[in-house]
Amino acid sequence: MESRHGMPAGPVRGELIRLTGSNPLALNEIAARLTPAQLAGREPLPDPLPGGTRLFGDRVTGLSASARLVALLAAVETDLEVVMSAAERLVAGSGEVALAELEGSGLAEVSGSGLRFRHPLVRSAIHEAATPAEIRHAHAVLAELTGGDRRAWHLAGAALGHAEPVAVALEEAAERARDRGGYGAAAAALIRAAELTPEPRARAVRLKDAATAAWLAGRPGQAESLLAEAAEGVGGEITLAMEIAQLRGRFELNSGNAAEAVRILAAGDSLGILADAVEAASYVGDTAAVVEFGRRAAAHPEGFLRDTVAGIGLTLDGDVAGPALLRRALARTDGLEDAAGYLWAAAAASALGELDVATEMAERAGRVARVSGMAGQLPVVLEFVATAERLAGRLARSRAVSEEGLALAREAGYENTVAAHLANLAVLAALRGEEEPCERHSREALAIALPHRVGLYAGVAAYAPAVLDLCLGRYASAHDRFRALAVAGPGAGHPTVTWRSMPDRVEAAVGAGDEAGARAAVSAYARSTEHAATPESRALLARCRGLAESDEEALGEALRLHTNPFEAARTALLLGERQRRAQRPGQARAHLRRAWEIFEQAGARPWARRAQEELRAAGENAGAPPPSVLDALTSQELRIAGLVAEGLSSKEIAAQLFLSPRTVEYHLYKIYPKLGIGSRTDLARLVVLRKAPVAADDML
Repeated sequence: MESRHGMPAGPVRGELIRLTGSNPLALNEIAARLTPAQLAGREPLPDPLPGGTRLFGDRVTGLSASARLVALLAAVETDLEVVMSAAERLVAGSGEVALAELEGSGLAEVSGSGLRFRHPLVRSAIHEAATPAEIRHAHAVLAELTGGDRRAWHLAGAALGHAEPVAVALEEAAERARDRGGYGAAAAALIRAAELTPEPRARAVRLKDAATAAWLAGRPGQAESLLAEAAEGVGGEITLAMEIAQLRGRFELNSGNAAEAVRILAAGDSLGILADAVEAASYVGDTAAVVEFGRRAAAHPEGFLRDTVAGIGLTLDGDVAGPALLRRALARTDGLEDAAGYLWAAAAASALGELDVATEMAERAGRVARVSGMAGQLPVVLEFVATAERLAGRLARSRAVSEEGLALAREAGYENTVAAHLANLAVLAALRGEEEPCERHSREALAIALPHRVGLYAGVAAYAPAVLDLCLGRYASAHDRFRALAVAGPGAGHPTVTWRSMPDRVEAAVGAGDEAGARAAVSAYARSTEHAATPESRALLARCRGLAESDEEALGEALRLHTNPFEAARTALLLGERQRRAQRPGQARAHLRRAWEIFEQAGARPWARRAQEELRAAGENAGAPPPSVLDALTSQELRIAGLVAEGLSSKEIAAQLFLSPRTVEYHLYKIYPKLGIGSRTDLARLVVLRKAPVAADDML
């Protein structure tokens, strides 16, 4: 598919494959006729696609005038009844004969209520054989016979020069497309509306809205080009200029320099811009900026977003009003409807130190994003879903989500999101004891995150080799890495990564013999989670204290409090080790056995080996525990199983994973015998049960 201008960008390549049915000849013909901007995704693909004359031009021009007219009408209108009504108006009494001639030529055939062309480039050849005046006239006649969105598009096809009433009709069509999740269609309608708009400011607004729709449709190159064009028409309009600046900041945050995004957004005072500024500063890891923007947000009227944004800033500043605002925001989560809202709820819970609640909110965001139609948001939301799955100990699921998110982010050109998924894959490799993939993914993530000043992803990427050392018992090296992580500044490290990794740092310090360092880390962790109220947050703090103070009672208390089975297994391993070494093997075996089973099922091989060795030392030589049945699935099958559990149909799953519904069904029929089940209901139940937490009593 490569042209003289190079290979098409990922999203463009996927769209061309879809439109041509993967026909190699058609792909080569089309790619050779696209501009560099179209190939790069900075401009939309032409409709119809070019290149049909070479393949079908002679056959089209060989048709009679009336047959060519019917072909042209069918090339711009899908409803055959409307096509034939228009044909009767234009060639009275000859419509049926012309249709028969067109079918007889082999170029098209009647299919249901429409006319199906034999090949995608037949439609292109028909357009190329018609004059611009003929095409406009066809659209004008069809506009008289249609209504709603179709009429708006036909009016646009018939228009010459500026036409504000037609632009308004297209704008309304775009609004309807957005309401049903059709952001790509909305972008196309707004682009054409802008072309028809005579007034510069109105044109700039429509271009700005088109940029937003293109971004949400997963077309960042096109979105940035549209936004640059919109900025040229702003003039002295301050409000519009700030809206465009906000979008520039968001685009920069996803694909460029996060510190530059902070600089762009810092000039705004609306709550929406301040929220984006807090998000950008949080990605950088710039606590001072988060505090400043949060305090500015506190001046706005209360509401979920204001309470969250202000609460995060005030909490970081040590203001007692901050945690109360965050609690009030979390109390309003039942009214949330979009993925962004749930991600803000996750941020609120994280600021309180409640990692378990943050994980739950991220998972909800993922479920909403799957069905929203916002293809551009999905790889970003999947960052948080993948992290949530990992923190819950569902390592296979986390890897499947990150692999999906990584592919989508690379296709869309979201470089910073690419770094996020690479960093998560690095940590997963560490937990599985896979040194080379851990080092490679970490290095690749840092190569993006550091120059882009995304401290959050740089921090996670640096965390991966530290946790690998911890898993493999290299405590001194792990201790050094965790200490370096804690002092890394904005753009290279992140406070959230520091506090999330504090239980690991305590374990590494104890293993390295640094008792003072362990106690200092526990004190820091206690301060960062002082407002947390969930059992899991208390369990992690109790485990840290039990380790630092050699307090077996504290470890037992942690085990009773845990709601996260993976973290419970880690605590059980630590407690079992102490009991075994204290010559109480009978007490140790139950903890070690359960930890072994969970680590084996999760695929956390280093910890599983450690638990197995301890169990043998405690006098038990049982065979390996059975693996999770879901481990039999490939990454693609696991993704499909997870989406089935979320209630998506095969058609919806196909749209999310860029597959055909038939391919999804094929995968399902491979999944069922692997798992010994026979229906989607059984599959959903199995996935849900696999995600259910282990009761504390099972660990005691």
